[in-house]
Amino acid sequence: MPTKFTWVDGAFLVIWALPLVYLIGVYPSLGPTLPIHFDMAGKPNGYGSRGAFVGVVLMISGIGLGTALLVRFLPRIDPKNKARYSQAIFIRISYALVLFLSLLSAVIIYASVNGHFTLPQKFLYPLLGLFFAYLGNLFNNVKPNYFVGIRTPWTLENEVVWRKTHQLAARIWLPGGILLALLGWILPQAAAHIVFIAAILVMAIVPVAYSYILFRQLPK
Repeated sequence: MPTKFTWVDGAFLVIWALPLVYLIGVYPSLGPTLPIHFDMAGKPNGYGSRGAFVGVVLMISGIGLGTALLVRFLPRIDPKNKARYSQAIFIRISYALVLFLSLLSAVIIYASVNGHFTLPQKFLYPLLGLFFAYLGNLFNNVKPNYFVGIRTPWTLENEVVWRKTHQLAARIWLPGGILLALLGWILPQAAAHIVFIAAILVMAIVPVAYSYILFRQLPK
């Protein structure tokens, strides 16, 4: 069970801190009004002061660091003591989340400094697609737990349903995420947005529905 602080942890701690260092360096050049909320297309739909903008960046960074720290204590708070079997997977997921949120924070800061108040489509959708593909690649190794995975009443009730549901999810999320990354880079923004929403619905609904159907097929 990986619990000690390693050089990989240190590397990702540096990655986590880089957007904050970047923010400190460019803070004097920030305008008085900045975007603090974006829609799914990456366009700003809410503005605030520099203080509010800093708060948003700190919140994003806090989510990444908080998640990384939380996975270290999951085995201690798991009532059935099953999280310890997947802690290595949890840590790998936390690394991916830290990288994803750090890149997102850096792009938001860069866009605000340069006056381009729209997150680039060719950055956002490919990054999300690769993140989903990475999660799908890990699904086959996630053991039953209350914290990570396709946690439906049916997967939590039966380990066979959990295993088969995550095997299906892996077959959907891994190629689906890669395809989403490619299409997000190639397609125009409007089409990429539609494809993204459709892909998310398929990736979310199909494993949940499959877990229910599979559970109903089990011998009573």
